[in-house]
Amino acid sequence: MNFNRDHVRSMGWAFVLTVCFAVTMALTMRVNALKSEVRLAERQLVALQREKIFLETEIETRGNQQQLRALNDIEFGYQAPTSGQYLASERQLAALGKPAAADAPAPVRVAAVVDDREQLPFAAMVSPLTGKSVETEAEQGSRDKRAAAEGLAQRLSQSPRREAAQE
Repeated sequence: MNFNRDHVRSMGWAFVLTVCFAVTMALTMRVNALKSEVRLAERQLVALQREKIFLETEIETRGNQQQLRALNDIEFGYQAPTSGQYLASERQLAALGKPAAADAPAPVRVAAVVDDREQLPFAAMVSPLTGKSVETEAEQGSRDKRAAAEGLAQRLSQSPRREAAQE
């Protein structure tokens, strides 16, 4: 085969382009590998930040419990109930009660039974605009609505079209 200068130059350019393409592909693969490593590192960083927030919350909670325990020991002196403080039956509870002393006030009674048929001893609500009771105004309004509806029915029954049709 006869190689002239143009053929050698074309083959040289083809070889250079092939090498450039191979280097470009290698660099692309390397960049993609680094990007995936960066994404993995970012995910791990986010997971570590979440774990840090969780642990900080846990430490604050336990610290608050210790502070509350110390405050209770110093200020209030509350203690958890012991087994001797629990009662087994209602009789034991009743045995703890004491009879009322002679000078003790009468017990306060707050419950009352109201008959539904009786009127409650509340004053009727009065409209601040008219000075009439609200119930009276509601009854009057319903009467006015009925009268308006009857008047409308009467006017519609006497429409000019019906009168013209009847003649």
